[in-house]
Amino acid sequence: MAGVTLAEMTLALRAGRVYSGADVQEVGMSDAIRPQPGILDIALYQGGAGHVAGVANALKLSSNENPFGPSDKAKDAFLRTVHSLHRYPNTDHASLRTAIGEVHGLDPARVICGVGSDEIITFLCQAYAGPGDEVIRTEHGFLMYDISARAVGATPVAVPERERTTDVDAILAACTRRTKLVFLANPNNPTGTMIGAGEVARLAAGLPPQAILVLDGAYAEYVPGYDGGAALVEARTNVVMTRTFSKIYGLGGLRIGWGYGPKPIIDVLNRIRGPFNLSATQLETAEAAVRDQEYVMKCRAENARVRRWLAEALAELGVPSDTSMANFILARFADQAEAEAADDYLKSQGLIVRRVAGYGLPHCLRITVGDEAACRRVAHAVGQFKGLKE
Repeated sequence: MAGVTLAEMTLALRAGRVYSGADVQEVGMSDAIRPQPGILDIALYQGGAGHVAGVANALKLSSNENPFGPSDKAKDAFLRTVHSLHRYPNTDHASLRTAIGEVHGLDPARVICGVGSDEIITFLCQAYAGPGDEVIRTEHGFLMYDISARAVGATPVAVPERERTTDVDAILAACTRRTKLVFLANPNNPTGTMIGAGEVARLAAGLPPQAILVLDGAYAEYVPGYDGGAALVEARTNVVMTRTFSKIYGLGGLRIGWGYGPKPIIDVLNRIRGPFNLSATQLETAEAAVRDQEYVMKCRAENARVRRWLAEALAELGVPSDTSMANFILARFADQAEAEAADDYLKSQGLIVRRVAGYGLPHCLRITVGDEAACRRVAHAVGQFKGLKE
């Protein structure tokens, strides 16, 4: 570390290197100005790439975005808000919570809205975890769980999966008296796999009394007939569900999410929620989006059709994937070298997918299910790549 400047450290942090508090002191930061324990152990989150150097109009299939965007009703609501940009939004989110309650058959008083479901995850860690506590996630679970846990000084615990699928017994075995939160994405990102309601209920029933099960339902709308865990929330006092408008609703650019849980837990989360965490534009656009369930059904059906085609096409080329219940597939290559070479070739063809080595899957590429034309381009390019190797 000797001789490293603060600017050099900043660049290294952006590249994913982690420094300790001692390192920070060595580059000249005052002993009196230091972050909380755990902060410098956080590797910066890397979102899906959106551009390829030297390639114009590259097709982004790296962030699981809805290729059809938001519904026309959501767009219209967004445009109408331009006339009230000088006004503060409502602080209680009552209209959006009511809409969510009506559409999903939930009690609006038990709904909390946030800046994406990420903010609800952050609230849960702030309210229920801290130094000396543990926060459990599955082996290939969403990286924000670790980040939010470390930010409050808690210790993240990764539990092995079984063939890229949640292992309830492994989670229960990992629980201790220090376990405060258990995060379960169902369907999971980046694997696309999910477990059934019976297994989720068994997990909730088996947790230690001080632990909360958080069901991350970011991709719940892509599963026909699935409530994201709402019925389990209703039945128990230790389960919270999170949802997002960033995926099937096509509103990733606005950052809107929500959670549903026992009234006492939601009351706690609202005490740390900023009063104006969502703008009027976010609230009104999301309300129009959630009420347009005809559009949701259309997007779900088209995603399922094209997802099936893409998975089968890649399998025929020797690139298997698990059955995905989301809007992406996790394509498995022979090894990390082949996955990286395939990614490089796809980029050269103007196709941006996601490497997932950071999720413990270096031999895989996560590929968003785009429209039919996009998926045919991906399959064709992978076929070309495989042909070049032979």
